[in-house]
Amino acid sequence: MLPALARKGSEPVAPRLTPVPRLSAWLKEVSPTFKWNWPHLQYIQKHLEQQAKGEVQNLMVLCPPQHGKSELVTVRYPVWRLERDPRLRVIVSAYNQSYVDKLARKIRRIAVARGVFNFATDRHAASEWELQEGGGILAVGIGGGVTGNPAELAVIDDPIKGREDAESEIHREKVWEWYVDELSTRIQQNGQKLLVLTPWHEDDLRGRILNSPEAKRWSVVRLPAISEGEDDPLGREEGQPLCAERRNLEWLLDQKALGERSFQALYQCNPTPREGSFFRVDRLLENVGDHLPTMNRWSRAWDLASSKGSGDFTVGVLMSVDVQGRFWIADVVRGQWSPDERNLRMRQTAAMDGPLVAIRLPQDPGQAGKEQAQALLRMLAGFPVKVVPVSGDKQVRADPFAAQLNGGNVWCLRAPWNGAFVEELRQFPSGRHDDAVDAAADAFNELTAGAVVMMPSYAPPGSAAAGYEGR
Repeated sequence: MLPALARKGSEPVAPRLTPVPRLSAWLKEVSPTFKWNWPHLQYIQKHLEQQAKGEVQNLMVLCPPQHGKSELVTVRYPVWRLERDPRLRVIVSAYNQSYVDKLARKIRRIAVARGVFNFATDRHAASEWELQEGGGILAVGIGGGVTGNPAELAVIDDPIKGREDAESEIHREKVWEWYVDELSTRIQQNGQKLLVLTPWHEDDLRGRILNSPEAKRWSVVRLPAISEGEDDPLGREEGQPLCAERRNLEWLLDQKALGERSFQALYQCNPTPREGSFFRVDRLLENVGDHLPTMNRWSRAWDLASSKGSGDFTVGVLMSVDVQGRFWIADVVRGQWSPDERNLRMRQTAAMDGPLVAIRLPQDPGQAGKEQAQALLRMLAGFPVKVVPVSGDKQVRADPFAAQLNGGNVWCLRAPWNGAFVEELRQFPSGRHDDAVDAAADAFNELTAGAVVMMPSYAPPGSAAAGYEGR
């Protein structure tokens, strides 16, 4: 239990013993028009209740924009905690004072409307108010002073305002220094922290906390806007939206098409380095062309999957090397297809690429892999196709391709598939999918092995130059 805190010139008031409903029931009572029964909000409520019981010390909630996280976590949760224990001292913070003042006014309006608090008369501003029992709210923007204001609970809501601040190393360092030197020093020994945000950058406050010794004291709730399938916290099937009433799948996919990297950060709560860690995709983005130059050799390599609508992707990467020795990614075909549909797409792609593009297929270990490879060989009869057994570590196989890309010797034809392809490279080797990486590495290794048909100049008529359907 927290000690009753006396203010100068007054005696502490004994805390109320009136039972407070569970958070879910309390929310319906306080804001009955809100839809608190959305699965993602119920999931967050469960973790908030765990923190209130002391089962979780520090809680991090990662959630896409406009899904109700601030209304639940920042505005209502502190009031519920104060009803449970009016001696609780709470610091609420956000990216600037103006925004946190807006949140603080909402908090106070709800607290006043409850009609159960004994408000102190000497501190009653929206951004700083106290209860006669000793608890209360202090709202301060990131970078603001909290010296002399100890607290048992700190709630930080979106410490980064936008992309400009997120990309500024100086600003990220200022946020971290404020968190370490100002906020953390005000939290009592057994106090709690609550960070709710839409991630912007891999090195934001979330990222630094999780890469610090403090990480072991944090529990993380990550709720991607589009389910990634396996291990989804809500049990959603892959591809399902987090809350279709707020943002349906069509809207989310349109947003994704505007920018893969931003979508991964803001909506999937999975920010990745702009330049990439294994692949320096910034170098590739500098080498994007609208037309293919004269080429010497061509190869298309495939990475195979067989699950329709979910799981891994089947990917075919068309790569070439020009007369100057530069490597070009000319086309990417990508989809989650059934075996029959996959085979049809592969046959169609081979026909559109033409007979001068060598095809490379992987052979997975075991008898099943050998039988699949033989079946695909028969299916692609009439085309220059070879099967290569898969062996070794993925990163080792991708190293030669990465070396050329990171050195600025890999170019990419501008096309609609660029975004998804670049984002997979950016996230490798820690990303969810690596199918395009495997296919690109195999195509590159095939070209450099000299096993591809030679010709003076050739552009496959139906694929790269014609803007084939690559997705």
